[in-house]
Amino acid sequence: MAELLLDPNIRLYVFIPIVLICLFVGLIRHYATILMASEKKTVLSQVADSHLLRRARLLRENGDYIPRDAFMMRRHYFNGPNGALKVEKESPAAANPMTDPTMMVDMMKGNLTNMIPMVVIGGWINWTFSGFVTTKVPFALTLRFKEMLQRGVQLTTLDASWVSSASWYFLNVFGLRSVYALFLGEDNEADQSKMMQQMTATPGAPPDMKKAYKDEWEALEVRNHKWALEDTLSTVLYKNSAVDSSYQIKSKSC
Repeated sequence: MAELLLDPNIRLYVFIPIVLICLFVGLIRHYATILMASEKKTVLSQVADSHLLRRARLLRENGDYIPRDAFMMRRHYFNGPNGALKVEKESPAAANPMTDPTMMVDMMKGNLTNMIPMVVIGGWINWTFSGFVTTKVPFALTLRFKEMLQRGVQLTTLDASWVSSASWYFLNVFGLRSVYALFLGEDNEADQSKMMQQMTATPGAPPDMKKAYKDEWEALEVRNHKWALEDTLSTVLYKNSAVDSSYQIKSKSC
């Protein structure tokens, strides 16, 4: 495999500009999606179901910080014979987007703010920065990664660890999730992976509460309790006695 020495100007005129373009396009997409988002009606039953599942999850994750009797009492409330998670829920019926103008408009807005900018910016970057090798990953890769990491650079002698400009763009599109979370928070509209999940999901389908109730019931049913504060009192008393003894020793020495 041929070893390359990259021109430092590639970092200034190719590598960094692609990162900044992807970052600013994601920020613009986030605020454009917020501005064009239509107001969604809140269903009281869905809010109650989500709050119930959140309470059950909090008990399952933090149940070790309450006594065993309190934990068992709360788990019985959720998982008992007539518990809150044993209520039969009907499977939701997916709405037909062809008969709902609001859903059609939302789908068009999603395509306008997600797919079209990604295709247009990707094509422009592929045309403007075509043929550049931008960086190299710090570990060895097999030849199967050449097609993914070296789009637009057809060199059979080039090591598979090198990344072309077009592949660097796609890596930034799906790899800036932590940066977007830092600037915009966890729940943001700039994350492309979130957009791909929404596209693969059934349009107009509400969350399946029947399955969510069953999954949470099973997870809480197998949860064992181990009180995390069992030895707290003895630990605090031991530290206090150690502090008092050290203070007495210092007083005697003085």
